[in-house]
Amino acid sequence: MTAAQRRLINQARRARARAYAPYSGFAVGAALVSKRGRIYTGANVENASYGLTVCAERVAAWKAVTAGERGFKRIAVVADSERLTPPCGTCRQVLWELCGDIEVVLANLKGRSAAHRLRALLPKPFDASLL
Repeated sequence: MTAAQRRLINQARRARARAYAPYSGFAVGAALVSKRGRIYTGANVENASYGLTVCAERVAAWKAVTAGERGFKRIAVVADSERLTPPCGTCRQVLWELCGDIEVVLANLKGRSAAHRLRALLPKPFDASLL
């Protein structure tokens, strides 16, 4: 892991502490860094009507976009799981649309981490080129 990746993982860990996960107990944090170096964090927010739950990755992405960001370098995703937890399919699609083929850094609370390109996690993405 590079120093930049470790810093982003630490931001995602801090964001995870603010998750609202009373139903699943599965708190997730994300930190998205823009090409300008600004970091936007997010945590999952659950709802009793499960379909209304929002993942940490989408919270971070939406915060960044609504702050005016349009170019991104990488996102870190942290969860308390033995296996590293990648973004769900919906988050992969949203990240592709808003961020393109960014680096996705996965980490857990035990210090394990790995980096992937979004294209490896979302092969054959649906985007505007198909419309």
